[in-house]
Parts: sequence; C-alpha cells; structure tokens
Amino acid sequence: MLCLGIDTSNYTTSAALCRPQEEPRQLRKLLPVPAGERGLRQSEAVFAHVRQLNDVLLPLLQTAGEPITCVCASASPRDGDASYMPVFQVGLQQGKALAAALGVPFYATTHQRGHVAAARYGSGLQGDTFVALHLSGGTTDVLLSRHEELTPLGTSVDLHAGQLVDRVGVALSLPFPAGPHLEQLAVRGVSRHPLPVSMARDGISCHLSGAEAQLMRRITAKETPEDIAAEVYGVLCRTVLRMLAAAAEKTGVYDMLIAGGVASSRLLRDLLLERNEKRRLGLRLHFGRPEFSGDNAVGVALIGLEKYRKENA
Repeated sequence: MLCLGIDTSNYTTSAALCRPQEEPRQLRKLLPVPAGERGLRQSEAVFAHVRQLNDVLLPLLQTAGEPITCVCASASPRDGDASYMPVFQVGLQQGKALAAALGVPFYATTHQRGHVAAARYGSGLQGDTFVALHLSGGTTDVLLSRHEELTPLGTSVDLHAGQLVDRVGVALSLPFPAGPHLEQLAVRGVSRHPLPVSMARDGISCHLSGAEAQLMRRITAKETPEDIAAEVYGVLCRTVLRMLAAAAEKTGVYDMLIAGGVASSRLLRDLLLERNEKRRLGLRLHFGRPEFSGDNAVGVALIGLEKYRKENA
C-alpha cells in the first residue's frame, strides 16, 4: 500500500508518500512572502500553490517505486461544515484529479487532523484517548481525541500562538515565518519581566492579544530583542500549560499531544517539560518529531493509508 498525501496550507505546499511500517517521505515548499509582510492574502496564496504544487509532487512521485494505492488531501482547516479556506481547494482538487486518473480511491481530511496524525507518529503516545493541543499560525486549539473523534475544549479567543510569534518576529525585522529566527534570538535572551497569563471565562481558552500589545511596547521602548523573544516563548509556555491543566481537570485525561508548527520549537518543548515538572502538574507531554510538526502532508497521507486499510480489511 502506498498513499499520496497533499496539503496546501496558508504557509506551505506539501506532499508526502506513506507506506505501512516505513519512514514517510515528504517534500514541501514555503509560500513566498515579501520581506516585512506577515503572510499572504488568500488569493495570493492560492496562486502560489497553483504555481508550485508540481514542484513538490513531481519529484516525490518519481521516488514512489510502486503504484499509488490511494490519495488523500486536506479539504479544510478543521472539522465542521463552517470550516473553509480557499487555499485547501488547490490540493483538494489536484488530489481528486490524480486519484481519478490513477483509478484509485480518494479521501478528504482536515489540516488539523493531519497535524495531529503527524505529531502522533513517533511520539510514543499510546491509546486512543488523549488531549491534543494544535499550535500554529491559525490555531491554538485544545481538543479531546477519543476513538478518532475530536471534541473542541478551548482555543485562543483573539490571537493565535503562531501569530504572536510571527507578529513579534516581523516587528523585530525577522523574516516570515519568524519562528526559527525568533527562537535563535530567544535562546540568547532572558525573560526578565514575565507577562501575566490571560485566560477566558471558560477556564481553558486564552487571550494572547494583550501579550502582543505589551511586547510591541517593549519593542518601541528598545528593550533587548533577545529578551523580548525569550518572553514570547515564556508567555506561550505558561499559557499552554494553564490550558492543558484545565483540560486535564475537566476531562480526567492527562496524556497530552502537542502538535503544529509552533510545537516544533525545541525551546518551547524544553520550557514546557521543565515547568510541568517544576509545578508538579502531572501532565504526560508527548511531542511529534520536529520535521513532522510544521505544516506538512505526512499526517494527511497516514490518515489516507488508515482509511484505505479499514476499507479493505
């Protein structure tokens, strides 16, 4: 069995090939964002995907070594009829066309499910019930995963984790997406004046726009960029653990899977593990491999492979 996965997100054009019990193979290409900008409009992103999708698909398919068994693509950001974003139509329609031309089944999934599946791969997480935290430019979502059903528990009600990273990074004249560059600054800095964590009324959701406003004031005041970057990851760590601890208290589930591009940060992982132990929160934190944490099609292909296996068991 061999599944081709396709994901065309707001940040990255991605394709992956997955076989059972073999290391996934992937190719991906960032969308081109002009210097000083914090992303692309949907129309620009759609055009970029149309131009570069074959740049990742064709070289990857040349390595297949056997016929494609099925194709799977992200059709929307999250579960639910109201979840829609034009960028995903590029991968969705290309995937449908490829499956029809090859005479193989096509499956649709969501970008968020792809992130969770990719993060779980190689994470060591066991069992079919856990809390997933999806941290990216468009999500700061806490979800209960039980028997493959995802139930939303909380989110950021204003700014998302990846947006905080990117907005502060761009304000510090770093390239977009800013995560790796901001982390390089942060490891050389010290969080001298920790910002307060702001939680929403439900106790699990959070606010991050206040942190952004205060960090922007620190940039204007010419505070050391390294210390500003360190506090971005500091406030994210404290906020994330408050969200996860509240989710554990509500659900009784203490196995936590951290997914999404922001979760690829080694610094954030270390801070989360250190603070979880220091505060004795009792959370069992699991992380995906960094190369499968950013936007990618690996999880999408794994989902397609599992759907095909179940249909043909």
